[in-house]
Amino acid sequence: MAKLKILALDTSTEACSVAIWVDSAIIERFKFERHSEHILPMVQEVLAEAGLSLTQLDAIAFGRGPGSFTGLRIAAGVVQGLAFGANLPVVPVSSLAVLAQGVGVPRVLAATDARMQQVYWGAYVRNAESLMELVGEEIVIAPQAVPLAGGEGWVGAGSGWDQYSAMLLARLGSRVKEWRKQCYPHAGDVA
Repeated sequence: MAKLKILALDTSTEACSVAIWVDSAIIERFKFERHSEHILPMVQEVLAEAGLSLTQLDAIAFGRGPGSFTGLRIAAGVVQGLAFGANLPVVPVSSLAVLAQGVGVPRVLAATDARMQQVYWGAYVRNAESLMELVGEEIVIAPQAVPLAGGEGWVGAGSGWDQYSAMLLARLGSRVKEWRKQCYPHAGDVA
């Protein structure tokens, strides 16, 4: 049986991430650098380390946002160009779901800083296949108005928590057992 091979990337936040997923094994690069300068060299690095060319891949996946307008344009443009040139399908994945997937807990309140005193927000619960599923909808909203999550034991993650933790904790109270600093989407979780 042939191994599934996916190139994945995420540039939806200040972090830049590229990964190759080959039958559950992941090779990843992650930087806080200028996306436009580093994304293609990172793609070349992971392909070389995996011993693959673009035409040997099965698909390209990317963090579709929500997130930084410029970062999302870079990801979409790079993915479109690579996929078109290699005749590969493209799979867009929510960057909030990717963020939640990487936290490694059952219930995540993902929030990234949307600027202008708002956050991109989504509540995620891990399913039987260990993938994060959205509860409700992804929204952009003021931190003090986020929807109240049902139950307790939620973990907060993302730059929205780094920026607005006091407001989010005041709104959510005991529903949140902890929040994790400096969490960003990783391409390995996109894959």
